[in-house]
Amino acid sequence: MALLTHVLACLFGIGSWVAINGMWVELPLIVPEIPEGWFLPSYLTVIIQLANIGPLFITLMHRFKPGALDERPVIYTIVVVGVVATFLLAFLWKYTLLVGNAVHSVALLSLSFLLSVVDCTSSVTFLPFMMRLQPQYLTTYFVGEGLSGLIPAVVALIQGVGLVQCKNATTSANISMYNSSWEASDKLEAHYPPANFSAQVFFLFLSAMMVVCLGAFLMLNYHPSVAKECKHEHYLDEEHRGKTDISLSMQRPAPEQKPMLEPPDDLVNEPRSRFGKGTYSTAEVVFIFVVLAWVNALTNAVLPSVQSYSCLPYGNQAYHLATTMAAVANPVACFIAMFVPIRSLLLMGVLTLTGTAFGAYIMAMAALSPCPLLVHYDIGAALVVITWVLFVLTLSYVKVIIGVILREEGHSALVWCGAVVQLGSMLGALTMFPLVSVYGLFQSGDPCNTKCPQ
Repeated sequence: MALLTHVLACLFGIGSWVAINGMWVELPLIVPEIPEGWFLPSYLTVIIQLANIGPLFITLMHRFKPGALDERPVIYTIVVVGVVATFLLAFLWKYTLLVGNAVHSVALLSLSFLLSVVDCTSSVTFLPFMMRLQPQYLTTYFVGEGLSGLIPAVVALIQGVGLVQCKNATTSANISMYNSSWEASDKLEAHYPPANFSAQVFFLFLSAMMVVCLGAFLMLNYHPSVAKECKHEHYLDEEHRGKTDISLSMQRPAPEQKPMLEPPDDLVNEPRSRFGKGTYSTAEVVFIFVVLAWVNALTNAVLPSVQSYSCLPYGNQAYHLATTMAAVANPVACFIAMFVPIRSLLLMGVLTLTGTAFGAYIMAMAALSPCPLLVHYDIGAALVVITWVLFVLTLSYVKVIIGVILREEGHSALVWCGAVVQLGSMLGALTMFPLVSVYGLFQSGDPCNTKCPQ
């Protein structure tokens, strides 16, 4: 029965970000068919940040009315909205309307906003809900959250999204009416083969994944065997629990004072801060949340925004390997954390610095695009793929460990965990959006004709 709960927790976690991750991987098929063109990623970036109104509302409710909000009705609502929105997206994503003086994909953008609200709000509702289960299921949930990026990427790979073929083409010049002369030169042109199945089928697949998430959530709430695995059905916010402990302690008679060589247990176990159970000092809590925001800014916004610039100069195969293997590295890190749950803040700091160093190399290669280091050598392609895998592996492990630490601190700690995840992602996106989309600091080369000095 524990295995069933692990499977359900994993399927529940898959629904957290599968919709928006699916939108990103499907962009190469969508973009040619809509008036926004390749401005759509910029629009999506802004839309996702506007969708943080959902997590903001949930966080404020927990802050000013602790214990008043039950996550379960909210989760039912957002998952059902996700099912309906992805289903409608399958049939309406091509429809356009005249807005002002320009034609826009109003249905696509509106439904993308709804899906963004769903996924962003999941960060501050799915995690606190996991408090109702035993601690070991939280890591399984993170495995599912990692799979929410891997599964759409694998399906898109099977679909053939983004595959390019370089074929010879002939260009002609110097043509006049009286004296025709041809100057033929061989040039490679990028040809994109048709997809194995349509975007409509892909969006219906995303809708089915949201239905699976809804079914898993229902079983986590009502299946008898899962109910036995629950730690407790009702729980109080830490502040309420603290007040209860204080009132009980005032009713108890004071213990007899006895001389002791060692400090009393009350002093030894005295809370080090007012956060959660007081296990960590205020400085350590600040360190944990700063690391959490930094890691999510890098993994969810900063580096993904330059992934194509860092990988495509090494070839289309290197790009697809980097995206797919990095997506695999996320759930692998969660599996590692399941069996090696180290909670050391020192290790967390070391891994964060290591992952940041990998990220710095990736950012440097993106800045040097279209001619990064070792661009003409297989070792260069292998190095950038390995760096992407190690970057995601180390920082995903850090995120899971922080989730486990905060889970032990209680329900409100997981609410703040989700809020900081969204805050870090938002700050990362707002930082990179002008650099990439407005100022154009990064340049991408032609996948077939980029010339770089040896």
